[in-house]
Amino acid sequence: MNVVNGLENAFILVENGIIADFGSMENCPESHFETRNLNGKWVMPGFVDSHTHMVFAGPRQNEYVMRLQGKTYAEIASEGGGILNSALRLQNTSENDLFEMALKYALKAISCGTTALEIKSGYGLETEAELKMLRVIKRLKQALPITVKATFLGAHAFPATYKTNHRAYIDEIISKMLPAIAEDNLADFIDVFCDEGFFSPAETEEILTAASRYGLRPKIHGNELGLSGGVQVAVRQHALSVDHLEHIGPEEIACLLNSNTMPVALPGSSFFLKIPYTPARQMIDAGLPLAIASDFNPGSSPHYNLWFTWSLACLYNGMLPAEGFNALTINAAYALGIDATHGSISRGKKACLIVTEAFENINEIPYWFTQNHAAEVIPAK
Repeated sequence: MNVVNGLENAFILVENGIIADFGSMENCPESHFETRNLNGKWVMPGFVDSHTHMVFAGPRQNEYVMRLQGKTYAEIASEGGGILNSALRLQNTSENDLFEMALKYALKAISCGTTALEIKSGYGLETEAELKMLRVIKRLKQALPITVKATFLGAHAFPATYKTNHRAYIDEIISKMLPAIAEDNLADFIDVFCDEGFFSPAETEEILTAASRYGLRPKIHGNELGLSGGVQVAVRQHALSVDHLEHIGPEEIACLLNSNTMPVALPGSSFFLKIPYTPARQMIDAGLPLAIASDFNPGSSPHYNLWFTWSLACLYNGMLPAEGFNALTINAAYALGIDATHGSISRGKKACLIVTEAFENINEIPYWFTQNHAAEVIPAK
């Protein structure tokens, strides 16, 4: 986690969007290629944002004020705010409007160095609205110059109409949403909010087992609000990642140590909601890897600047700068299932690159918090 390899006075050879070679300038091939001189600049692998909710119908600034007045996330949700608020607005927003809003946010994220992106559904909470979100994400895959992965998060919350009938909504997810999603190939992954007051471990396992029949690999929201059992479910179900983890203990750490599930911290939501931060230092010292992501969404983390995420992770999650770098690149790529093609400057990987000014060393980058250090972003599909 704390090792970052680098080369000074180096070249990178890119052919058809792929890194064909790299190394010291003394080994640079003959310059019959189109060349660019980035003398005095740094080049690093592009960031991977493995957890976002980028398709939504508008901001929730009224809830922001409610939090400033002292109300908790749970209290706001109980008054019709939170996820249910976003769901109602999204159901009444056209697909084209959703696409245009999400495209604007995605392009801003790319300008900050994001070169691969996960986007979840989950603000629909009924079949047609969830499908509408996933169709928007499919359009974004085609429109954006970067890799985009779609995650079905119909199990984000229980809609108001199913508040006292969880069984009926789970049946709708399994019998209606999943077959329709599979028929049109609308999702790469499935996610469930396995936490206190949301989906229980048993409900989560039932949904994930059904999704596995359609080839959807799990990515779990877990342990944001308490020791919910989300980590144990994620490991049992061979989830690619388990995200949030603001609450984690020795049992959860031991469980993850014996798994292939990547833990993902979301410091932006801890910062915005004023809730505990994932104890990254404790987890890394125990031998775990860690990824970090923006959790970009209108209710708990309205930002897409991964430089800021890096700074927060150092200041409040206890990560060192080099650990934050790896958490945003190669480990985040693993959490999105694309580590074979993204996350490092390696031969055969996509040439997704960030060009920055030169720094004294990597420790200086997160020190300048809130800054966008990307002088140029070189994307690759």
